[in-house]
Amino acid sequence: MDHVPAPAPLTRQDNWLKRYYFMRATVSFAWVAAMLALAPRSASAAAVLLVCYPAWDALANFADSRRSGELAASRTQLLNVIVSIAVVLALIMTLPDMNRVLGVFGVWAILSGLLQLGTALRRWKAGAQWAMVLSGAQSALAGTFFILQARGPAVPPITTVVGYAGFGAFYFLVSAVALSISGRRRQHG
Repeated sequence: MDHVPAPAPLTRQDNWLKRYYFMRATVSFAWVAAMLALAPRSASAAAVLLVCYPAWDALANFADSRRSGELAASRTQLLNVIVSIAVVLALIMTLPDMNRVLGVFGVWAILSGLLQLGTALRRWKAGAQWAMVLSGAQSALAGTFFILQARGPAVPPITTVVGYAGFGAFYFLVSAVALSISGRRRQHG
């Protein structure tokens, strides 16, 4: 009679990563909804939300890196925290000039996307990282588009970044669901 090995139990890191991706998706979807609801009514509320987005990214990367072995072990996340904090300050200084704001946001999208891609490649064995790789690459491309749009004569609306955040939320959700499915498969052999 052949011995069938017991399924590998989920590790604390597996559970954390799944919860982390669900949390990132939830907050990003809520941010999109808030931006769509508030931007038409209040430019100042939309500006606050715009600044909060990279601030949230810095906080989330910091929390994840602490659960994943500290910032020193994850240089991509450490750099992402630093870049995101710098962008928060740059956004505050460039508001209300939406062309400059979008340019700053574009630079951040490129850098944070490339850093997210690097983190996903480092975590490849954890599973479901293909969506994070796609998200990072798409973020870098979107950032390039933002910079080009910011250099144009038209003043971009503050909601220009809503689609960007929505796609990011989608990719986090895909990763969370994929991790959930693979975790169930491992538990049930």
